[in-house]
Amino acid sequence: MHLPEDRDGFRFRGGHVALDLASTLTRRLKDDPKDLLTSPRDLDRWLVSSGLASTYPGSASSDLALARTLREAIYVIAIGKTSRAAREQLNSIAALRPAAPQLSASGKVVRRGGASEQLAAIAGQAVELFGGADAPRIRQCEGNGCAILFLDQSRSGRRRWCSMEGCGNRAKAEAFRHRGREV
Repeated sequence: MHLPEDRDGFRFRGGHVALDLASTLTRRLKDDPKDLLTSPRDLDRWLVSSGLASTYPGSASSDLALARTLREAIYVIAIGKTSRAAREQLNSIAALRPAAPQLSASGKVVRRGGASEQLAAIAGQAVELFGGADAPRIRQCEGNGCAILFLDQSRSGRRRWCSMEGCGNRAKAEAFRHRGREV
């Protein structure tokens, strides 16, 4: 089953859960960024919307702080900024006890555990991503002001936008308008 990219106010366009977590700070490159994780309940909603948790894990303020720390470490590493602090933060969260993967009755993998365990699992997956063969395929959307990160899984490895329907369509429409003015 293919889930929609936009669920419960969150965007899941990254192709990897760690990159999707980084997208919970929207408008990152603009003067007015918007944090979608402003409360523990928001973190619960994101964990369920991401498919990691099947029920709200009952996040606490400490879980929210951990999620924000993880989100920023993932973003800094993904955009290629060399940061010892970000790497150490990622590694320390990955070292926490992760949520245990289990096979559900419907044949899906679900992870059982609270918010901190879910975040530790995400951190572990991020370590695998950044240290694995797919690391060179991590991209940041080229859309005007868009900071969404994604894993380019296209055959050519030349994907430019987080979503063809969103940023890609806007960029192509702008290019068309620009060509029309040159004639």
